[in-house]
Amino acid sequence: MDAYPEVGDLRLVVAIARHGSVGAAARELLVSQPSASQRLAALERRCGVQLFARDTSGARPTPAGSEMVKDARHILGHLEGVFERSRGAAMSDSMSVGTISSLAMLLFPALHLALPHLRTTQVVDHGARLVEGVAEGSLDAAFVAIAGQMELPKGVTSRIVGVDRIGILVPDSCDLRSSDRRQLAGRTVITYTVDHSGEELDRRVAGLGASPLRAATAETAVRMGRLLGYPVVMPRSLLRAYLRDIDRELTTPKFGGPRLALVVRVPIRAHWTKALPVVRRELGLSGMPAHR
Repeated sequence: MDAYPEVGDLRLVVAIARHGSVGAAARELLVSQPSASQRLAALERRCGVQLFARDTSGARPTPAGSEMVKDARHILGHLEGVFERSRGAAMSDSMSVGTISSLAMLLFPALHLALPHLRTTQVVDHGARLVEGVAEGSLDAAFVAIAGQMELPKGVTSRIVGVDRIGILVPDSCDLRSSDRRQLAGRTVITYTVDHSGEELDRRVAGLGASPLRAATAETAVRMGRLLGYPVVMPRSLLRAYLRDIDRELTTPKFGGPRLALVVRVPIRAHWTKALPVVRRELGLSGMPAHR
């Protein structure tokens, strides 16, 4: 591409995807249909691929178009908050912090305890996007478990908060009494983790003779386990958040666990030195590296 897409380009592809029609998108954006069509054609030339399949019935995004629509929505969402974030940055006692959806219910209350004098704007997104947000300045900090599994952008650093060791949640509907090989052999086991080690966790579960079934989110894992009567292998911070009085928690063979990290721009602000031990304690993380 010779140039970046303009904001008008992004708004156009999102509107076309929403309405399924260039004409309807043009009406929403208060431009003529020929103007919208010309803009779309110019964008496709610059991109080098067709973004929408167009015929008399309307316009449907191609795979390339679907990807651009997804990114356009994300970028426009950030742009919509530019003024609000700028006003928030002007307040000395405020910051924006992001984490993934599964950890939000644990992290943000812990952060409030750790830094009660700071007003925190809470952001939830995928881990890689959160790291990008820190790099571009739209986030002051992010708590993710993938920092050690990716190359961080220039000017960004990470600090380990703790290790979230893996455990087994045993729903009341499951008769599992032990986590040893004999008890797990032949069973279906729901797995979930918050970093990129899902395949490795599945291999370790399979090594015990069980059949791993990976869930998309922590809540999904727990609900599937309760509905189907399957044990759930997941980080212990989340396990304990979902544990009921009728459930049981088992320790696991040496499965290790994801490393939760604080990601910030350099230099690290002093208040994080006091905050991280509180977050580690509230989430029940280990301070020692996990065996991998």
